[in-house]
Amino acid sequence: MNALDATIVNVALPAIQRDLHFTQAGLTWVINAYLVAFGSFLLMAGRLGDLVGRRRVFLAGVVLFTASSVLCALAQDQAVLVAARFAQGIGGAVSSSVIVAIIVTEFPDRVARARAMSLYIFVAVSGGSIGLLTGGALTQSISWHWIFLINLPIGLVALLLGARLIAENEGIGLRQGVDVLGSVLVTAAMMIGIYAIVGADEHGWASTHTIGFGGTALAMLAGFLLLEARLANPIMPLRILRLRSLSGSSVVRGLATAGMYSSFFIGALYLEHVLGYDPSHTGLAFVPQTLAVAALSVGLTARLVRRFGPRPVLVFGLSSMLAGLTLLAHAGEHAAYFPGLFAAFLLIGVGGGTAFMPLLTIAMSEVPERDAGLASGIVSVSMQISAAIGLAALGTISADHSRGLLVQGYSATTSLTGGYELALTIASASVAAAIVATLVVLRSAGPQRER
Repeated sequence: MNALDATIVNVALPAIQRDLHFTQAGLTWVINAYLVAFGSFLLMAGRLGDLVGRRRVFLAGVVLFTASSVLCALAQDQAVLVAARFAQGIGGAVSSSVIVAIIVTEFPDRVARARAMSLYIFVAVSGGSIGLLTGGALTQSISWHWIFLINLPIGLVALLLGARLIAENEGIGLRQGVDVLGSVLVTAAMMIGIYAIVGADEHGWASTHTIGFGGTALAMLAGFLLLEARLANPIMPLRILRLRSLSGSSVVRGLATAGMYSSFFIGALYLEHVLGYDPSHTGLAFVPQTLAVAALSVGLTARLVRRFGPRPVLVFGLSSMLAGLTLLAHAGEHAAYFPGLFAAFLLIGVGGGTAFMPLLTIAMSEVPERDAGLASGIVSVSMQISAAIGLAALGTISADHSRGLLVQGYSATTSLTGGYELALTIASASVAAAIVATLVVLRSAGPQRER
């Protein structure tokens, strides 16, 4: 549900705007409210799982997410929908922040853990493309309200199975006190920072709005780090940042996510506005990407990691992703789906299916069990922040370049194509930088190859 709802709304935005009478600027908050809340509460929720129990935190997040999804579905005015999306983002953050930690602690055997992580990656990576497909089908056949209502049965099943099957860890406890000030600082810093990022498309990167809120977020984050260094029981022990496997993989994950997620958003815009696809066909276009991730996640990537080690598999996955994004960037305004676009989405799917699982393996390889929830939150934050920055930056660059081409006398279609091509080329460069970072930063990080 968490991965699905990050993208399922996109193809329904025109219908939502029409029914609830959103302005163009107001409509962006249907997306941004979710992103701001989701990214803001990940670290605090992850550490809370270490303190009071990860199953308890996970189930609380599922309850909040499911209830707010129903509220989204029933919304009849703008304020209710945006507020419900914000609550939905908090629920998504609380539930997803501890998932990686639960996998690590529930599967101590490395082979079983690799399989579990592969399946988790399938859900996390393919959820975006499934969201586009589902959102288009439901919006066209029934109503946009149903893109939220389908979360109700899924959420109830997740709640029942989670309560029955997930073992509760013994939390560190609250006896030594709770770092309330640190929790408030890091959550507020993340919220203000993401607000600055998602608003950059509207206000500009050099605007007083973006620089002011961005500077405030950085100042609060600096204050948070100073506070954590002085406390005996901080919400984020700074020792965790010294783990090269965790911090280095977070950099690589951020660069890769910024590139890959552009294929969902910029790719969907390109298919609809340049090639004339309707929402359902746009979703179907991403099916090869989803199927590739699924095929690799049933065990093949885990076997490759056991055979060759995580780093070589990671480099292969990032190289495949780079090739797919490069193909998509040069597709042009008259591209046929076969073979070019099909190959592009397939290669991106192969890349996602073989890159993110070894990244998770490397990230958690040196983390003590008592800090697994916090590390899980850091993993999620590196994805959410980079996705927000990447989409805001690429969206702005694409729009500006398209306007420039239009002023120069190019047709609307050619101008749009030029903007999307530039954005996807930058996305390709981000993945190329992830490959370099893997070779340089992760050269000695992560578990060794099993024989």
